[in-house]
Amino acid sequence: MDKIQSLTGMLDLYDDGDMTNTSSRLFEVERVVKDIFLNYKFQEIRTPILEDASLYKRSVGDSSDIVNKEIYSFNDRNDKTIAMRPEGTASVIRSIVEKKLDQENHKLWYMGPMWRYERPQKGRYRQFTQAGIEILGIPEGLPEYEMVSVVCSIINKFKLKNCCIKINHLGTRQNKASFCKALVDFLEPYKKDLNEKDIERLQKNPLRVLDSKNSETQTILKNAPSIKEFIDKASIQMLNSIKNEFSDLCKIEIDFNLVRGLDYYSGFVFEAISSELGAQDSFLGGGRYDQLSTQLGGKDMPSIGMAIGLERLANIVNPTKQNRKLVSFIIAASNLEPKAYKIAHHLRSLNKDVVLDISLSEGSLKSKMRKANKNNADFAIILGEEELKNKSVVIKPLKDELKEQQAVSIDDLYSFYKAL
Repeated sequence: MDKIQSLTGMLDLYDDGDMTNTSSRLFEVERVVKDIFLNYKFQEIRTPILEDASLYKRSVGDSSDIVNKEIYSFNDRNDKTIAMRPEGTASVIRSIVEKKLDQENHKLWYMGPMWRYERPQKGRYRQFTQAGIEILGIPEGLPEYEMVSVVCSIINKFKLKNCCIKINHLGTRQNKASFCKALVDFLEPYKKDLNEKDIERLQKNPLRVLDSKNSETQTILKNAPSIKEFIDKASIQMLNSIKNEFSDLCKIEIDFNLVRGLDYYSGFVFEAISSELGAQDSFLGGGRYDQLSTQLGGKDMPSIGMAIGLERLANIVNPTKQNRKLVSFIIAASNLEPKAYKIAHHLRSLNKDVVLDISLSEGSLKSKMRKANKNNADFAIILGEEELKNKSVVIKPLKDELKEQQAVSIDDLYSFYKAL
């Protein structure tokens, strides 16, 4: 019988503790990113992976590649069109509006799998993990600084090199509309030189042309109008202020051609790029989306957010596992398991910063000691029949050859373990 293979672009992830392994790096990146979010007092929100497909047409935009080409959707048994979430923000806002929480301020974070039917490449898969934060209900101003601060914390925590934070401002809705008209007027004589994809963008969402990867289009755009000519002085002052305040922490560049691929963005936008990722060099991005709540039937709720592609981030970091002591509990006689597991249960409750490993397979004391050394354990706790009779265990240091093993009482074992 043929073996069943995983689907293209959907990976099995296994944490073997080896930080050269992409899966292990990803799991550690998830832990660190979550700690950063909690340090900024963001609260977790979890939304379903399945949503009404119309949610993404109304939020992400039916002119976007996500909705047109990449979304996984199907009809359920009631003939309702369902989509597997391609991004997190739309679901978060839908949830807040549905629960009538759209007149309150919120600082939220999420993390989980997303799906897009893309061409798999380095750091970009059809099922991928995204983490994000959203600041809801607070007008433009202070939240922008908080966002950039979080991005700097991520870059500095992982000691990322060759990184840059690009920032821009899309202005008000009127500014954006005026700029789009000027861009269309400028590009109209060049339509014969644009590829099919950029012509479609020009018709549906002209701003997206600025994000074109086509070299001929980019050459034409060098003489195009700039958003800088259409936004007010306050917006430019904000960009300069953010750059001035945070440039000593991270490299920050004002890029007036920066746009985001989702239709709901307005005002301040940003992304972090790394030259180590190749042509698709962005690993996080976000911006302000003040109209999204009303687009989804809610009340006016100014908001800003960002999302991180965790696989892409894991490709450019070299994290080390949290330095936790590892202790191997070795049972030297098969009839001692029940007592040993009771002792181990109590040990684990005494010190959450220590990992306690008990071998679940049978074998000699010698083979279990070999395994403890192979696992790079700091100590071995050995329980044999003689030790159980004396209500004691043997503690053997495995990394310090100068220290000798010692027999201690169970109570002294608890004290030793708690102090590790």
